[in-house]
Amino acid sequence: MEQLSLLGEGLAGVLTPMNLTLLLIGALLGTAVGVLPGLGSAMAVALLLPVTFTLDPTGAFIMFASIYFGGLFGDSTSGILLNTPGNSSAIATTFEGHRMAKSGRAAKALGISAIGAFTGGMIACACVVMFSPYLIVLARAFSSPEYFALAVFAFVAISAVVAESVVRGLAALGLGLALALVGTDSMTGTQRFTLDNPSLFEGISIIVITVGLLALGEVLHQASRIHREAHIGGPVTTEGSPFPTRKEMRRIVPAFLRGTAFGLPFGTIPVGGSEVPTFLAYGTEKALAARRHDPDFGTRGALQGVAAPEAAGNATAGSAMGALLVLGLPTSATAAMMLAAFQQYGMQPGPLLFETSAALVWPLLASLFVGLIILLIINLPFAAVWAKLLLIPRHYLYAGVTVIAMLGTYAISSSTLDLWMVIAIGIVGFLMRRYSIPLAPVLIAAILGPLAELELRRSLAQSEGDVSTLFSSTITLTLYALLAAAVAASIIQHTRHRRRRRVEAAERVEPAAR
Repeated sequence: MEQLSLLGEGLAGVLTPMNLTLLLIGALLGTAVGVLPGLGSAMAVALLLPVTFTLDPTGAFIMFASIYFGGLFGDSTSGILLNTPGNSSAIATTFEGHRMAKSGRAAKALGISAIGAFTGGMIACACVVMFSPYLIVLARAFSSPEYFALAVFAFVAISAVVAESVVRGLAALGLGLALALVGTDSMTGTQRFTLDNPSLFEGISIIVITVGLLALGEVLHQASRIHREAHIGGPVTTEGSPFPTRKEMRRIVPAFLRGTAFGLPFGTIPVGGSEVPTFLAYGTEKALAARRHDPDFGTRGALQGVAAPEAAGNATAGSAMGALLVLGLPTSATAAMMLAAFQQYGMQPGPLLFETSAALVWPLLASLFVGLIILLIINLPFAAVWAKLLLIPRHYLYAGVTVIAMLGTYAISSSTLDLWMVIAIGIVGFLMRRYSIPLAPVLIAAILGPLAELELRRSLAQSEGDVSTLFSSTITLTLYALLAAAVAASIIQHTRHRRRRRVEAAERVEPAAR
């Protein structure tokens, strides 16, 4: 098959001393950031994006690949050890993983987590390589109306379906679209919302938005809680072998495969990340454990409860990379950061990327496989070492994050205005966390907003103002139908949750009244 030969050529480009060094550095840095509570994989890419500006595009994206998966590997470590997951995608892993840690099997839990992440990521990357020609054919069927429908699907799915509150999700979406409007109109050349400041003519850099929203916002959030939370002790013991026995492997291999099956399709649709498939994978393992009367599940911690969510999370990340490269669609906050990285180098992911930039795409895909192997080697024997990072006092840790964030932002364009904007957006990010407003819709809207506007205006210009062109193809009708079904299901789910809460509140009030 042609893609296998192209992958082989890409692999030859990756297996050079320089590129292997970049992969190793990216894996270490990504895991180090991902393992820290509250930071996670999206922040790993956002914080380390300026580090790659001095590299050539191939080296930069090879390093990004290992940072991307390194952050995902690190997300679950703090959850297993301290019950504080590095990212929301690691919450499902935390349930059984922390129980295993408390029962003296922390090293085993970390080992299963690393193997599960490796398995899910490898299978997903293999699927991306094997099915990329078919995805490209599908992507070529997309024109302006289809891309606009895809952007609308992403906007509504992430803000109204995935978010716990539809109102808050839509508010975050509006904020992201407002930030995306700043700058020069791509079709008319008119300046919009720039306050006649030349520094804003090119718009607000996505790096400024992401660093302010994710990094500085999290620093302010942690600072506001420093005297309100009980001190979290050091990590539980990590003694013991992280490698599963043959008997344990027979139990967890089916869990790996089930989790991967959940994660693969979710990486190609904009549902905000891997939270949904990881919880589905965990729920499935919980139901199977109840059927076979597993005494460890929910008590000492079960291996399957760690294996399935981890495989699901990394399978989602792997297929999300395929959706990003082929369709140009970021389906999660971390994928949105990767799209920002492409745009920093003047590249737009999509079906033409495989033709115009094949020398970059195939080494990038090959580096995903090599990076996963490096990450497995790093995480299995050195899991306890990563836990030592959590012993750094929080005030030192987040002070360092602030310095790195501000230096990285200033390095982009040497603009003090960017620093002030990072501070302003960081305050907004802090307020969003305080009032439980989701961050992912802001990032997706800020990145996809210009694309959605351009394709909408292009569609209307080509049809001379005929709005029906937006609904004229099978693909657009399918996307809008799926979106309507998802919104309807979300409304029903939210209504049921409200009724359940009212019933529970009434049950609590009634005994008190007596």
